[in-house]
Amino acid sequence: MRSGFLALMGGSILVSSILASSILCAVALPAKAEPVRKVIELFTSQGCNSCPPADRLAAQMAREPGTVVISLPVDYWDYLGWKDSFASPVFTARQRAYSKARGDMQIYTPQAVIDGIAHAVGSERDAIEAAAAASRAPEVAITDTLNGDQLRIDVAAGPDAGKQAKVWLVPILSAASVAISRGENAGATVTYTNVARELRKLGDWDGGARKFDVSAAELRKLGADSAAVLLQADSGGLPGRILGAAIVKLK
Repeated sequence: MRSGFLALMGGSILVSSILASSILCAVALPAKAEPVRKVIELFTSQGCNSCPPADRLAAQMAREPGTVVISLPVDYWDYLGWKDSFASPVFTARQRAYSKARGDMQIYTPQAVIDGIAHAVGSERDAIEAAAAASRAPEVAITDTLNGDQLRIDVAAGPDAGKQAKVWLVPILSAASVAISRGENAGATVTYTNVARELRKLGDWDGGARKFDVSAAELRKLGADSAAVLLQADSGGLPGRILGAAIVKLK
């Protein structure tokens, strides 16, 4: 495990807006929803030699029913001789926001954040499973319909009216292999699973049903073939428990 503290430029996470598009298509493809029992966000880095075992575990867990896995590459180890080709300061800021919300300021790689509230070393399956078992599973249903290049996302009503939460869209590349020629992982080829390409806020949620229209073509331009949708409790701008989640296919 590689640990460290970081200073972020700016103070806020920049998110892109979603532009809806109106596209005619003959056939709508409804998603087959699998109830989500746990959400694992893996903060990883191509420049950290402790991360490849966690990246392999992420691939295994992503294949398990009811599990949403997102890899979020951070940029604070880029100075070690290799610049992570997927890293973003937005993902680093999200990791820092999680640590602030927990109040422990523990920021390291590989770090798995489970259901938005607990963390564990990303290569330790038992610790991740224990954290997931101790947390409340996401209970708000999220479904989608892909109609050509138009993606409709439906977030159901929840049990707690008035609860403050945000709906996030994370375009992802389901699998990507990177040959690393310098730094701590020099000579290794590492395969990443569900690699985040951006973090976008779709809107707010207060317990009532919401619908969002998204251009799937726009997401594909980022190299994404899927997207994760997260309904996440919000407390003063800090991320909280994951209330609902889904993986959306863009093809």
